[in-house]
Amino acid sequence: MDFSGLRVLSLESRKAELMEQLIVRCGGKPFVAPSVQEIPFSKNEEVYAWAAKLMAGEFELIVLMTGVGLTYLRDAIVERYSLEAFVDALRKMTIVSRGPKPVAVLHELGLKSTIIIPEPNTWNEIVPAIAARPERRITIQEYGERHPEFVTQLEALGAQVTCVTIYRWTLPDDCGPLREAVRRIADRECDVVIFTTSIQLVHLLEVAEQMGRAGEVRRALQEDLVVASVGPIMNAALADQGIEPDIVPAHPKMWTLVRAAAEMAGPALARKRSIPAQ
Repeated sequence: MDFSGLRVLSLESRKAELMEQLIVRCGGKPFVAPSVQEIPFSKNEEVYAWAAKLMAGEFELIVLMTGVGLTYLRDAIVERYSLEAFVDALRKMTIVSRGPKPVAVLHELGLKSTIIIPEPNTWNEIVPAIAARPERRITIQEYGERHPEFVTQLEALGAQVTCVTIYRWTLPDDCGPLREAVRRIADRECDVVIFTTSIQLVHLLEVAEQMGRAGEVRRALQEDLVVASVGPIMNAALADQGIEPDIVPAHPKMWTLVRAAAEMAGPALARKRSIPAQ
């Protein structure tokens, strides 16, 4: 089964070209509107203060949330310290990787992860993994936004937690495609909307609010369009807006998401559009 010509909208940014190719390969008509821009913090005082603690051996365990974040962290630190010093400091620590992407960057540095968090790779799986460990001086390489509930749960274990945020998420410089995405969703000029990260929904609704169409976008996603979500964190973000995903893949990966959407979108669309609007 495939999309059979359904109009598929994605808000993917970093892998926009790949997303478009996957939709086409699965028989869909894609419209990909980049919705997120990752900007490393231009001033690295926080990183350098954190690095001083790292080099002094103040942390026993590090949680790496993203491969991109680890790359930015490395590049920032080598402006003040040697790469060898950074690698040696990490080698002395227990390293927890949220999924495979940090593992790939660690491999480039000649390092291995002590613990790799299994799917769905959320912080909810990290907490019990750390609870089973003796280390309690913990640092977290965050990404895009802070996760205070994650920190609170680690502190409840008796941990001393230090976070370092390497980059932030902003709207793209060119919001034209994102505004067009808002219009297509609100006017029902697409059939399927694919979400791979919660910030996509945040930015979609932010731009929709600016256009005065946020309510229309929510109603379209609730009532008329098939919503495909990559996994639990995305599901929770949708739920906060009163939107229930129609399709969630067995594994929280982009390719499995697109494939699941291609297989299930037709029946899901027929079912959704046959239900009277509430």
